[in-house]
Amino acid sequence: MSSYTPKNILITGAAGFIASHAANRLIRNYPDYKIVVLDKLDYCSNLKNLLPSKSSPNFKFVKGDIGSADLVNYLLITESIDTIMHFAAQTHVDNSFGNSFEFTKNNIYGTHVLLEACKVTGQIRRFIHVSTDEVYGETDEDAVVGNHEASQLLPTNPYSATKAGAEMLVMAYGRSYGLPVITTRGNNVYGPNQFPEKLIPKFILLAMRGETLPIHGDGSNVRSYLYCEDVAEAFEVILHKGEVGHVYNIGTKKERRVIDVAKDICKLFSMDPETSIKFVENRPFNDQRYFLDDEKLKNLGWSEQTVWEEGLKKTIEWYTQNPEWWGDVSGALLPHPRMLMMPGGRHFDSEEGKGTSFASGPNQTRMVVPTFKTSSSTQKPALKFLIYGRTGWIGGLLGQLCEKQGIPFEYGRGRLEDRSSLMADIQNIKPTHVFNAAGVTGRPNVDWCESHKTETIRTNVAGTLTLADVCREHGLLMMNFATGCIFEYDAGHPEGSGIGYKEEDKPNFTGSFYSKTKAMVEELLKEYDNVCTLRVRMPISSDLNNPRNFITKIARYNKVVNIPNSMTILDELLPISIEMAKRNLKGIWNFTNPGVVSHNEILEMYKTYIDPKFQWVNFTLEEQAKVIVAPRSNNEMDASKLKNEFPDLLPIKESLIKYVFEPNKRT
Repeated sequence: MSSYTPKNILITGAAGFIASHAANRLIRNYPDYKIVVLDKLDYCSNLKNLLPSKSSPNFKFVKGDIGSADLVNYLLITESIDTIMHFAAQTHVDNSFGNSFEFTKNNIYGTHVLLEACKVTGQIRRFIHVSTDEVYGETDEDAVVGNHEASQLLPTNPYSATKAGAEMLVMAYGRSYGLPVITTRGNNVYGPNQFPEKLIPKFILLAMRGETLPIHGDGSNVRSYLYCEDVAEAFEVILHKGEVGHVYNIGTKKERRVIDVAKDICKLFSMDPETSIKFVENRPFNDQRYFLDDEKLKNLGWSEQTVWEEGLKKTIEWYTQNPEWWGDVSGALLPHPRMLMMPGGRHFDSEEGKGTSFASGPNQTRMVVPTFKTSSSTQKPALKFLIYGRTGWIGGLLGQLCEKQGIPFEYGRGRLEDRSSLMADIQNIKPTHVFNAAGVTGRPNVDWCESHKTETIRTNVAGTLTLADVCREHGLLMMNFATGCIFEYDAGHPEGSGIGYKEEDKPNFTGSFYSKTKAMVEELLKEYDNVCTLRVRMPISSDLNNPRNFITKIARYNKVVNIPNSMTILDELLPISIEMAKRNLKGIWNFTNPGVVSHNEILEMYKTYIDPKFQWVNFTLEEQAKVIVAPRSNNEMDASKLKNEFPDLLPIKESLIKYVFEPNKRT
């Protein structure tokens, strides 16, 4: 059996759970090895995990993203790296169901960047890629032999699919370019320092708080658990004795049902399982069992040392002694947490990252001792809004509202499709929230978009997505003013029925190119957990001289159709959008007043309150079609979600009278 001795090791993701244990072990046991840690300090990373190594002369920490090719190449060359242990990844399955693109970016693209850097520099003697047992997919419940290293890969969730994809790249670079690769696939790991989105630390922290333990489904799912120090030893063995081109399972044949794990924790906390365990909705897909054949690794001399009972007691002892290690983790303790997965912190803990300081850059030699939070650090930052759409109607009104409410704000100077200018805006203005009221609707109406399709795509699709992505990178919530003109009455939502389209309904109106682009970008924005989409319809304000006001428009038309529609009274709803930002609400919202109102009903009010002599003429949709280029959307939106959040929200007709016609009433 050949033995390998590295000199300079780059460990990615080593401020995370498993990698920190592996890094601390190697730094402690091998003072002649130089260990360089690269970590972007995402929500589940913590510099305190590397405290045991902070004073070691053979340790260096660099804050950075494996997706940065320039940084990776720079480190490989300047640090004379000959070995890479690649742990960095997004790993929480629940998150992958909500933001799968982020998993592709980190787990596949990030791995690809590393591999390409290895190919270009030509100096790497070992590349150890850390994968997961989940790439094998579900193991048959009656199987007595576990998946061996040559078993077929059959991933069943977005997380495991990205890990399998990364493995394919690793294998390809090994075969095509002769890169000396080794892959590991491990069972579940538990122990100190683990971020509590995972089962065991989550249950421990909930038990410490005296709260119930939520179990997905019926708790019959079976998992195998290895203690973190045993896994760190496994990587030590694979580093020195693993054969290039081989895969190694890191596993145990001792399996436990999730329900039994919960009961064991209840027992150690003297809790009654009957009252302390609750069953919650299952994941979209939850593999019943993972089972590995670990004989190959045992042949290298490794074996599991920590029995379950001992490891669980050690873990509980650590969490009870370090309850504030991760700060505010209330969001992670939910049955189905959805983290924002942004560099530098978690969406429910805006102060994360302020409690630890470090040095980074080419001349950095090691981590600085952490400085802990003081009571003053828990204060939330003051509001400051960055608004795009200065020359637009809604953007202008938002600025006026901010002035009235005393909220600091600035208008963005960058163009939505220009990423660098958006980055500059955020760096210069340092907002707490971003409002996107920019977009192409066409002048004088949406027919303009039919003959200016590329311009419409550039702003409504590419620009909006670019802004959302830049906001995500900076941990910012984007309030996005969208449209409800992506639906039309159909058999399931007939005109006059009172059955409105809900937030989860799929758009069905493609009559105009404008609506097509808006439906397209709304679907893509679902992948961004930092976006609040507000579906505005036929906006109306108290300014009856504004040519963009729906009332002003139809009052000037020669003829109007008479169809009931959901509409948005801006005087009532724009202040609500600011309150939604303060509450950090996300997802899709039908941003209309409850109910519908027809063109004729509005014009009747106009005649009653504004101009008793006003007259109008109706025409049919068929007649309208002869004088417009693109069809128009007519629909009813279900505003119950918004009404539940803001109970004082007025029905459309009452809001029209209170906010529009009464203030403009002529006597």
